[in-house]
Amino acid sequence: MGKVTGFMEYERLEEGYAPVPERIKHYKEFVIGLDDAQAKVQGARCMDCGTPFCNSGCPVNNVIPDFNDLVYQGDWKNAIAVLHSTNNFPEFTGRICPAPCEAACTLNVNDDPVGIKSIEHAIIDKAWAHGWVTPQPAKHKTGRKVAVVGSGPAGLAAAQQLARVGHDVTVFEKNDRVGGLLRYGIPDFKMEKSHIDRRVAQMEAEGVVFRTGVLVGSMPAGSKVTNWAKETVSAEQLKSEFDAVLLTGGAEQSRDLPAPGRDLDGIHFAMEFLPQQNKVNAGDKLKAQLRADGKHVIVIGGGDTGSDCVGTSNRHGAASVTQFEVMPQPPEEENKPLVWPYWPLKLRTSSSHEEGCVREFAISTKEFIGKNGKVTALKTVHVELKDGKFVEIAGTEKEYKADLVLLAMGFTNPVGTVLEAFGVDKDGRGNARATTDFTGGYATNVPKVFAAGDMRRGQSLVVWAIREGRQAARAVDEFLMGYSDLPR
Repeated sequence: MGKVTGFMEYERLEEGYAPVPERIKHYKEFVIGLDDAQAKVQGARCMDCGTPFCNSGCPVNNVIPDFNDLVYQGDWKNAIAVLHSTNNFPEFTGRICPAPCEAACTLNVNDDPVGIKSIEHAIIDKAWAHGWVTPQPAKHKTGRKVAVVGSGPAGLAAAQQLARVGHDVTVFEKNDRVGGLLRYGIPDFKMEKSHIDRRVAQMEAEGVVFRTGVLVGSMPAGSKVTNWAKETVSAEQLKSEFDAVLLTGGAEQSRDLPAPGRDLDGIHFAMEFLPQQNKVNAGDKLKAQLRADGKHVIVIGGGDTGSDCVGTSNRHGAASVTQFEVMPQPPEEENKPLVWPYWPLKLRTSSSHEEGCVREFAISTKEFIGKNGKVTALKTVHVELKDGKFVEIAGTEKEYKADLVLLAMGFTNPVGTVLEAFGVDKDGRGNARATTDFTGGYATNVPKVFAAGDMRRGQSLVVWAIREGRQAARAVDEFLMGYSDLPR
């Protein structure tokens, strides 16, 4: 694939970024994608591997060598056809996927991997620009009705697949707009929401019906997760009105930090902070938006959600931003012979970190300190791992000034009581219990009720959600029709 000697002739070329002083003034995307010539060079670097590990490294099993070669040959239209054959929404993954395919690239054994993600990004953007992404309505209707609960990437992928084989699909979303955590968990500067909107328009033309502001089941009392539901639908109503129900909600239960002083004002979950800015960007008016202007911000949690809080705080005009991670700082370079083709542990610096952030590793918060009911500082201590447990290091106690603390330590399980409403069995982590076996895959213990995405597997990547949505759609189609032509 690509040019036979391309991997020896050309170097990896990264996508560019707009300058920091410019991009922190707005919430628009700032990545500078590859042009046609640059994408062709990256495609040329793809080797004719006997075993292309990138395919298995990609959760949706994108046929990566094929679309790399097609871009190298300048056949963009067939490149998008190959890409869409495994991935319903490459504009999502081309922007926010961490690219495990690149970690698995054979060239990555002793060189820089092929820029697969940047090629994917270039393909889908060109496809939209040239009008190659069009509705694909079913030629024949089956007369079967499917309810999809949740409109994140898993729900959207499943709904599109099911509609294209002729089922009448209705998607229920508790929030006021379609997209789930894509809409309200991912900052606009990483992925503008117009990408969701045009996919929704495509799916509506394919026959999918979207009902927003509808909560299936109920929300736990006192839940702080953002919810703009205007009406409630019972599980029994869905089971009686639809031939199958697919649960694809997100794992939105934020991991808490029950240290002394946790009840002080100014301590919030990331999912209280991030959705509000996305709503404001969409033109909504909020009475009391949670903002970081002029504040000393502490972000607790070193993952992507924490990074998103850093980028948003910088755009608000925070006085300072510090990010805590309880794990020790990983090495700057991975040990490739040891970890390839698997996802490596190494230090990752995001674009948000580059915009301004102090990163502290191996640090634990002992206490939230406050005055007049408001947080003013954090008392911390450095820790080290011994026998699988974190042990405090004597003499490392320190106080950090803090006006706003954002908890971004990951998510544990679905928040709503939708699983209880349907009577679905849970696994040990509180997620829906459903296997991915070839026979009866994604089916729960409740007849005609299926589960996929974060609701089944727990917090994960967008690309995993798309994979599960596609596979669950096939399982539902087979359940309804006795067979399925949908790809697994």
